[in-house]
Amino acid sequence: MKLARAAFARTSGTLGLLALAAVVSPAAMAEDSGWYVGANVGQSRAKIDDLRITNSLLGSGFTAPSISNDNRDTGYKIFGGYQINRNFALEGGYFNLGDFGYTATMAAPTAGTLNGRIKLQGVNLDAVGMLPITDKFSAFGRVGLNYAQARDAFRGTGMVNVLNPNPSTRATNVKVGLGLQYDFSEALAMRVEAERYRINDAVGNKGDIDLISLGLIYRFGGKTPAPAPRAPMPEPVAAAPAPEVMAAPPPPPPPAPPRVLAKVSFSADSLFDFARSSVRPAGKQALDKFAADLKGTDFDVITVTGHTDRIGSHDYNMKLSTRRAEAVQTYLVESAGIPAGKISAKGVDGSDPVTKPGDCKGQKATKKLIACLQPDRRVEVEVTATQSR
Repeated sequence: MKLARAAFARTSGTLGLLALAAVVSPAAMAEDSGWYVGANVGQSRAKIDDLRITNSLLGSGFTAPSISNDNRDTGYKIFGGYQINRNFALEGGYFNLGDFGYTATMAAPTAGTLNGRIKLQGVNLDAVGMLPITDKFSAFGRVGLNYAQARDAFRGTGMVNVLNPNPSTRATNVKVGLGLQYDFSEALAMRVEAERYRINDAVGNKGDIDLISLGLIYRFGGKTPAPAPRAPMPEPVAAAPAPEVMAAPPPPPPPAPPRVLAKVSFSADSLFDFARSSVRPAGKQALDKFAADLKGTDFDVITVTGHTDRIGSHDYNMKLSTRRAEAVQTYLVESAGIPAGKISAKGVDGSDPVTKPGDCKGQKATKKLIACLQPDRRVEVEVTATQSR
């Protein structure tokens, strides 16, 4: 059985030569930092080196084999991470890439079969770089290390004799990946990504396993959107008797115009990160001071108006300015105790700039233009009361 043993020694290494090209074209949260968890599931793929298997068997005296491959399986991962800032996170977790293998069948006079399989699982630690595209949509890339356990299984029939049927190994290698992410809310997001894991098999060879997967992540401390309140049903009104015909009373005097008690303009760059709508800690301090100054004031209504600069489309700027105004409204209600019925919020795009025409030239969003248009990015809070007569 020396011939069969030699053939096994050469062909068993082919499980380490697993490769498949995976290409994803790259095209975001509550606060910019915090913990999160998630899980992905998808298809893992490997390439079995049939040519090497055939050459090894022919070189050892076997007849040309017919080979059938099992190079696809379901893979998954469970992970947790920490978002350091809007562009960078550290992420670690457990992965299971599945089970792959082949069967080589030889005809007479050296009839027999060689079956080889490999199972892969392990843990990883990645650095993840985020590139926001819109307020909710972003691309990301990752690079890191994986510590994987490879468990091989070999079985021979006929002329093929397996000396070590169940070798295993553990090794550390690199992994890389690309993906896209969409934020449903500050707490919940969806990812689609492609990753490549460099793997050692149990007989001294290296190869790649690719995982294309879809998953969800949950951020601790994020807010999910509350359901809109239902409007109360109107009470039925009983039919009233016909009134007596009387002369119309004189019209009441027109109401007095509202009196502005205070109007404060906050720089959006002090309240929010660029293109974001979550209030920063420094912005919260400014709003707390405003609320403290307002205590004891007899007012009717507070109007919060969000403004953006002219960079970006009208639809995008309207949505961003509205979300920023609503974020300030929510903070003043929840943290400062201002009655919700006395405060309203609206966004007005970049239609009311502070800068004058010609002050900031250009249309492309360069650093110089963004800095020049900084005064236009603001949130105005106006406190009004009814003028007494």
